Amino acid sequence: MDQWVSWCLVVLPALPALSAIVAPLAGAGRQAKAGRVSVAMLVATCAVAVALLVAVLRAPQDAVALAQLGPVALLLDHLAVAMAVLVAAISLVVHVYSLPYMADEPGYARFFALLDLMTAVILLMVTAADLLTLLVAWFLIGVVLFFLLGFDTSRKASGRYAFWTFLTYRVGDLPLVGAALLLWHGYGTAQLPELFARISADPGVQLGGMAVVPLAALLLALAAFARSAQFLLHTWLPYTMDGPTPVSALMHAGIVNAGGFLFNRFAPVFIHAPDALHLAFVVGVVTALIGSALMLTQNDVKKSLGYSTMGQMGFMIMECGLGAFSLAVYHLIAHGLFKATLFLNSGNVIGDTRRDDGVPPDEIYTFVVERRPLRAAKVPWLLAALITVLVPALMLGLSHWVVAEDFFHKQGAVVLLFFGWVTGAQVFFSIHKLPSENPWRSLTMILLSFFIVVVGYTLIAHAFETFLYPDPVLRDAIYAAAGINVLAFDVLVVFLTVVLVGAWLVTFYAQSLEFEGKPGTLWNSIYLNLYTLFSREFYVSDVYTQLARGALAASKRVNIWLRWV
Repeated sequence: MDQWVSWCLVVLPALPALSAIVAPLAGAGRQAKAGRVSVAMLVATCAVAVALLVAVLRAPQDAVALAQLGPVALLLDHLAVAMAVLVAAISLVVHVYSLPYMADEPGYARFFALLDLMTAVILLMVTAADLLTLLVAWFLIGVVLFFLLGFDTSRKASGRYAFWTFLTYRVGDLPLVGAALLLWHGYGTAQLPELFARISADPGVQLGGMAVVPLAALLLALAAFARSAQFLLHTWLPYTMDGPTPVSALMHAGIVNAGGFLFNRFAPVFIHAPDALHLAFVVGVVTALIGSALMLTQNDVKKSLGYSTMGQMGFMIMECGLGAFSLAVYHLIAHGLFKATLFLNSGNVIGDTRRDDGVPPDEIYTFVVERRPLRAAKVPWLLAALITVLVPALMLGLSHWVVAEDFFHKQGAVVLLFFGWVTGAQVFFSIHKLPSENPWRSLTMILLSFFIVVVGYTLIAHAFETFLYPDPVLRDAIYAAAGINVLAFDVLVVFLTVVLVGAWLVTFYAQSLEFEGKPGTLWNSIYLNLYTLFSREFYVSDVYTQLARGALAASKRVNIWLRWV
């Protein structure tokens, strides 16, 4: 690539870092000026990110740019530029939103300085070209996030949950440090391109009789689990809502999805560690199911969004476990834009609800409730069942087959199609359950919408996969590493089919089956206990609290026994 690309690569994280210094100085006499300076610097950062994207698109597919600034080494490839554009764009939106939102808050200039610093370290992480730079950026994200979440020092809850997040992140840093040390000692280099080349040439290097690559991949996966709030390491995420809303938007849109980035950055490592990918699939599925279920039992808007993010991060890690690394990046980009919008609009929703505690009189409410048809008609049951089962399967299968004929030879792709089929079938069945005077018109509109979404999604997903991983050998190797033997795969598909379809049918027929049971019966007691379990979030936080208290009590006894106090 041209020389100017290397300069832009250095400028990309340097601009927001410079803004973190200049903005507070510019706002020393007038706070509003600090925000305007910060936004102007972020506009320039976005322009640089877009210029780098154009340069990558114009360059040969396998071309990468490297830049060295003292001990910091930066890398520009397809993954780095995609993440840089996402981070810069979302950060700019958050900055603009924060101008009026934080206007009356003390520490206005300090807030923008922290936002700029967070943007700088995230951009440094996604463009890091060596293990040391990656580790430093990974660590600094947790430090800056601690100060952002605890920005309001007058609220004790903010500081408590900020420290909770800080501790979880530090726990997640340890596996990444261990993986970096293993790879460096095993292959003698910290530069990522050179490291990946040496791993590809000799993936069987051992240290002390232990294979380096599988153990390093496992440690990398654990670091990704902690950063992306996977189950048992998720408790910090829903309780960080006491921080400012712009921080929640930036965190859920550009920080918590760092686990997906880590999987993709170290893809040449994971293709030699199938066990780590299988673990990622299991952890991702469990997190997705639990996060989605907990989201439905919350009565707080922002906390519900927090568990929604947990569920989406579970799907992202599951996609990595299936070998669909590029789809995970596509997912985190779409989720980042979507979740940032939800958080930035959550205040409006809460305000509207406080002014009117009824259902907002919008068009959907009017259509569904106030204008219920007098004579509801439905599509015949058998025909509706055939449409529900066959149409999504045919659309998904044919669209992927047209784009890539060998798509169905990849087990991960088949599982992803399975989840897409379940989602599509649920949509069609929901429409069948809704009363309508003209069910055929409703079904046709849904059919056309589903067709447009599926075809658009398929084309974009495959094009993005080609953009992110232009080497077809690497793409096939990732899917092959995530594969399992045929018998286990068939059992997995059957098991998922029974679980999902069974849960789907129970959900839709809950009333007719009297799922809640009659008061005083055993079934009602089971139902209430299950609801309590979900509403109390599986008591994970309570268990951690008791463990922490036990550890403190034990340390006090040790101190007294050793006469240290």
